[in-house]
Amino acid sequence: MPSDYIPVALERLVIARAGGRCEYCQSRADYSTEDFTVDHIQARSRGGKSTAENLAYACSGCNGRKYNKSTAIDPSNGTMAPLYNPRLQRWQEHFTWDAEFTQIIDVAPTGRATVAALQMNRIGVVNLRRALYAIGHHPAQLE
Repeated sequence: MPSDYIPVALERLVIARAGGRCEYCQSRADYSTEDFTVDHIQARSRGGKSTAENLAYACSGCNGRKYNKSTAIDPSNGTMAPLYNPRLQRWQEHFTWDAEFTQIIDVAPTGRATVAALQMNRIGVVNLRRALYAIGHHPAQLE
């Protein structure tokens, strides 16, 4: 069995734990036009393992932009900050929603670095959030 193999049971656990949403930008997999993936929070190329503690459910937009990064520049001061880790941190400690629930607003250095690096307010995602909010399917805590 290859070292990067993720057993089906572990993949199902990650998806269920995430509630079918990207653990970074909170996009819903059931409304996405692109596949979601099980992401290694610490990339395999940097020693990350395929364990429940190191896996997150991610949309292709966030996963592709994160790649193997674990830090990024905080745009407010130009210093490096760790990217958000959904296994060790609470989303609400680093992010919040704007008044229309379409834009993710950072509330801490990790949030700022993550929003910028993963481009969490991509136009397509913002438009989808607007539509899902209108029908009561966004954000998760409103359902």
